[in-house]
Amino acid sequence: MEYGFVIADVFTEQPFGGNQLAVFPDARGMSAATMQTLAKEFNFSETTFVFPLASRHSYRLRIFTPHMELPFAGHPTIGTASVLAASGHGRPETDEGRMTFEEGIGPVTVDVRGTFSRLAMNVPFEAPSHRPPVQTIIQALSLTGEDILECWYGGAGLPFCYVRLASADAVDRAVLDKAVWTAGVADGWSPHLYVFAGEFRSGSTLYARAFVPAAGVDEDPATGSAGAGLIGSLAQRSALSDGEHTLRIMQGVRMGRPSLIEAGAHTEGGHLVGITVGGFTAVVGKGTITVPDH
Repeated sequence: MEYGFVIADVFTEQPFGGNQLAVFPDARGMSAATMQTLAKEFNFSETTFVFPLASRHSYRLRIFTPHMELPFAGHPTIGTASVLAASGHGRPETDEGRMTFEEGIGPVTVDVRGTFSRLAMNVPFEAPSHRPPVQTIIQALSLTGEDILECWYGGAGLPFCYVRLASADAVDRAVLDKAVWTAGVADGWSPHLYVFAGEFRSGSTLYARAFVPAAGVDEDPATGSAGAGLIGSLAQRSALSDGEHTLRIMQGVRMGRPSLIEAGAHTEGGHLVGITVGGFTAVVGKGTITVPDH
């Protein structure tokens, strides 16, 4: 059976930057095993599979890395919305550019304006009471104690271990030691290491890299779900006034795939009530692939 697919670069306005994504706009009839096989075949950070629901503006979205299925991920959600919108989907007259995806974490709403998409999440920010094993993480990243300013667990949709470094140079110098990571990090509250530098305050631009070998991706060029957890961390860990708070995150630069993620948090009464993640998408190709009948 033949299925159509679209290849897009997410969190960039320029083709061949950002984070690559393969989208199957109509995956009806595919098994989970077939979806996993296709994700491994494309070998991008993620591949998405869209299943239309009762409303023509809502879909079930399944997201696979080459190694596993994810309950949620930012760049696949944003990129899929942009791909569908470019094909004329998700554009009711009264609410142009809005669509809803049913994902593993629940419904995720995305607004599309041209080539820019912004998702909105109402999932709670989660963080355990214990700290990550800082010394082990220093070794796993091939850095020194002077390079790391702070380290914590947190997540909104997906858990991450956030590692704030002293400089962008330290971010670029990080090299994942898989043996140390496997022995001392992989079984923690989150095995995913998100390293960044910059002033950790609302309105800042941060410089980041993501190491996610547990998902079958050694380094990810742009990680929207990590951006969601990072802005959630800022809202939870700082005395923020009520209103909107933002971060701009540059990622993928060292990989030669520069990406820009815009993350936002809304707080009311000293509480986090909503998270948004947004970015541009560039469609770079289309095609079909034949899936053997089973």
